[in-house]
Amino acid sequence: MTVKDAPARADLAATDDIGWAVRLLAATPTHEHRDPELLRRWARAADAFGSALAPVACRARIVERDGGLELGLLARYTSRPPTVELYTDTIDLAERVVDARGWRAWYPPGSVRAAALAHEAVHVHLHHGPAKAALKRALGHSALRLGRLRVPGHVAGAEEVAAHAYARTVCGLGRSPLLLTAALAAEAEAGSVPGTTPPPARDARREN
Repeated sequence: MTVKDAPARADLAATDDIGWAVRLLAATPTHEHRDPELLRRWARAADAFGSALAPVACRARIVERDGGLELGLLARYTSRPPTVELYTDTIDLAERVVDARGWRAWYPPGSVRAAALAHEAVHVHLHHGPAKAALKRALGHSALRLGRLRVPGHVAGAEEVAAHAYARTVCGLGRSPLLLTAALAAEAEAGSVPGTTPPPARDARREN
């Protein structure tokens, strides 16, 4: 789960969950010149896919550590060996941001950690099973067409949108964790988090 770029002083909650998903896709390399309506269709499809996923158990080793603030990460999944890293310093900051912004009704106490773990559990699920192909089909993007033959294409960032939607649904959150990661990015950009720098534009969450 990566802290994405966001305006430092905007009313972040005024943008709905699909709007943040569109922003995530638009900021993902390869989508710089995509039609905004196409990005919105993909965002809606990925959000619906993640929301409809049945609960999945995390099948990776879970490790809790500090250092997330410097990396701009709440959590990340690495596949060799399968490990989910939860960054306790960023999770603690996120809980404080929830209180400061008056979002506790959307993110109950302890839900940040639960959502981060749920988010990464979906990445594990998509990495090791047939659900990744199902997501491609749901997005409706074609990498190749030969007559009636259609090869579903990869949409960069869509898995991230689906994972956020899954976490929102399975954890019973009032808003997507995307809103919270945007608020964390705003804190970093405003320089209100000691020892942090704005996160990189690339998605550094997963390492294969």
